[in-house]
Amino acid sequence: MHMKENIFSLIAGPCVLESEETAFFIAEKLKQICVKNKINLIFKASFDKANRTSYNSFRGLGLNNAHSIFSHIKNELNLKILTDVHEIYQIEKFYDVIDAFQIPAFLCRQTDLIFAVVDAIKNNNKKINIKKGQFLSPLDMKNVIDKVASRGLEPKSQRVWITERGNCFGHNDLIVDFRGLYQMKKFECPIFFDATHSVQKPGGKGSSSDGSREFIEPLSRAAFASGVNGLFLEVHPNPEKALSDGPNSLPLEKVELLLQNLISLKKVVNNLPNV
Repeated sequence: MHMKENIFSLIAGPCVLESEETAFFIAEKLKQICVKNKINLIFKASFDKANRTSYNSFRGLGLNNAHSIFSHIKNELNLKILTDVHEIYQIEKFYDVIDAFQIPAFLCRQTDLIFAVVDAIKNNNKKINIKKGQFLSPLDMKNVIDKVASRGLEPKSQRVWITERGNCFGHNDLIVDFRGLYQMKKFECPIFFDATHSVQKPGGKGSSSDGSREFIEPLSRAAFASGVNGLFLEVHPNPEKALSDGPNSLPLEKVELLLQNLISLKKVVNNLPNV
């Protein structure tokens, strides 16, 4: 991740790997957009959605198929790759192809998993991205960061990332408290804003989640006005037909305009004096 060489960093891709063709198409389009606009892209996708609302829901293509797809995208498009791991054995399976290991929000307090990722990456240049749990206050993430640091990977290394994805707000809804972005910046590690999971309505359709994608842009603007280091987006060519998180995914055709708006905003924010 080269934050000083790029305007900001973007973690983006489909919620889950649906097919190699779809994943490669999304990755290729995202790279074109990010190269044009000087944005550092990390392609993301899940190989297994182990926390779907219903057992009938599509979970992904599995470990072996995902490894092949990630390798193809990495080698053909020269992209960094991020995926989430739910169990310790998965780290080794993806070690040769993954540049950033993500701790899912529901597992952000899972000490052994965090330790295992840190132990695997601390002597190289790979990253760990920790999604803030929907059930945690921003300041509670300090304990998570302390776990990482206790294994020898300091927040100042720029290799420990936190991603805000909203907090539980009553039943089947989330809300973003932008004070939390300011609070977590004090941890001295890059902060990303997950604009698509933050508009999710968990379990909102009964057997699957719903979402309000019309709020992706205004929440993203608010996050960049708050000084985040990067953006996290789930995107899809046709969200209505996506096999996971369609209601809160951003249509691929709308990505570039959103990013260009955020570039303009970030330039203004960077020139503002601190009050």
